[in-house]
Amino acid sequence: MNQQLRRKLDHITDTLWAGGVTNPVTYIEQISYLIFLKLLDEEESDRELRARLGGTGGNTRLLYPAQSERYRWSHWRFKSGTELRDFIRDEVFPYMASLAKDEPEVAEYFRDAVLEIVDPNVLKQVIDELDGFEFRKLGPDVKGDIFEYLLVHLGSSSLNGQFRTPRQIRAFMVELLDPDIGDSLFDPACGTAGFLIDAVDYLLAKYSDHISEYPIYGEDWLEKKGKTLAELKADMPRLQTYRKGAGEKIPDWSLLEASVFGTDVSRQMVRISMMNLVLHGIRHAKLKRANSLSDMGGLTEDDLRRRYKVILANPPFAGQLPKDSIRADLPTNSKKSELLFLSLMMQHLAPGGRCAVVVPEGLLFGSTGAHVDLRKKLVHDFDLLAVVSLPAGVFKPYAGVKTAVLVFRKPASVAAKRLDKVWFYEVRNDGYDPDKVSGGGRVETPEKSDIPDLLTQWNAYKASGFATPPGLEANTLLPHGRDEATCWWATREKLADGDYNLGAGQWKPRVAEKTSDDDPRELVFEALGDYRKVVAGLEKLLEELPQ
Repeated sequence: MNQQLRRKLDHITDTLWAGGVTNPVTYIEQISYLIFLKLLDEEESDRELRARLGGTGGNTRLLYPAQSERYRWSHWRFKSGTELRDFIRDEVFPYMASLAKDEPEVAEYFRDAVLEIVDPNVLKQVIDELDGFEFRKLGPDVKGDIFEYLLVHLGSSSLNGQFRTPRQIRAFMVELLDPDIGDSLFDPACGTAGFLIDAVDYLLAKYSDHISEYPIYGEDWLEKKGKTLAELKADMPRLQTYRKGAGEKIPDWSLLEASVFGTDVSRQMVRISMMNLVLHGIRHAKLKRANSLSDMGGLTEDDLRRRYKVILANPPFAGQLPKDSIRADLPTNSKKSELLFLSLMMQHLAPGGRCAVVVPEGLLFGSTGAHVDLRKKLVHDFDLLAVVSLPAGVFKPYAGVKTAVLVFRKPASVAAKRLDKVWFYEVRNDGYDPDKVSGGGRVETPEKSDIPDLLTQWNAYKASGFATPPGLEANTLLPHGRDEATCWWATREKLADGDYNLGAGQWKPRVAEKTSDDDPRELVFEALGDYRKVVAGLEKLLEELPQ
């Protein structure tokens, strides 16, 4: 995305901020309403052109019949002042919400929508800025970058414990699962759809002849460095990157669109997710506002029965649900949200499916019956492929809880051969300083990132059919002076003996402490001398005490 686009977007957000719309979640939602209206107007122009040309390809049914043209962006954008604000709020939004029969996705997007840009002058400025964007002339890549740039503003904010998972974490989780066309993708707490977007981008690159590579820190970072990516990779062999492509080799785009599923409890987040996916080229994702954990959360019978091939998530850690509200089919007796979400993902994983989920470290070694039972089920009924320990500072500045990523798959059948070992990898540096925070974010340390090595080791592990985990056996004693191990493995039998504790530190190989080179007899004589001095001091003190 070029600097001109970035300046436009910065101006829009600055205008909203100055106009009193200061919550990043709110102003991104408000911008998404206006972008959607602009997109619909552009799509209507395309449909009109196809109809005039007598074309049969694509949809030629008009979104705005003759009597409804007044609701099109191009018809009202010239209004100004209070008239503009009132027209959008009182007429355009209700019209969009009324299209349930003809355009259900549009109607759902605008259901209960509220225009919160109350200053008419601010609203007019934002509309004028957005009117300069010709979205249909921009590829999904650029449109996606536009929205991702806006979502950066959520990096330093949190809404009810929701925040964006850092890109470097999402990227490696997607790569570990290696999704493919035909795999159903699901995030039960999708937020801004970061995991779903990254999975789609991964597939587009996978099915492209022409691939572009970028540092995980973004194109802006690359520009600031003033070097090419090749030059930076030569300087920083541990630089984490990601790939982009147009997906021109995807055999069936509709199959890709139909494979994207997500739920979230927040209607704001669902709207933002929908817009994020639309701008990335996914128009028909199956997103729903629902509480995935609750019997009263808005899920249908189809939702409950559906199974997915790829599940990616960073669900909320904090909080408990009332026992009477918890879904009856979740196989846990806990009310803690992190245990319930893990149970849900295990429940909804299709045979042969795989899951990567961020969990609080306490889940790995908690001693309650619910904790132990869930870990036991994970170890014995699934193939627990990896436990990836993350640095404590991954979610700074808005959360300091220590976390890990669990990677597991469901056996293709009951009779399928099971893996006997669980692999552990300790990420000590994720490309950012674990302690230093500057300007609302952590300081970049690309030269120290462990993630490229994690992926290298994982690929070797995968090439063995997950039969030979890299690294040392659990609790190996290493000679003094040896570097600490970054990865190791433990057998299911050993895990069972250890109460299914999955904490990385429980099984990490230890480096022996330095042994003394002194003669043992001399050490004993020295200790005896110290002892005699203590005894002599006590005897003297005893003599001085009154009888």
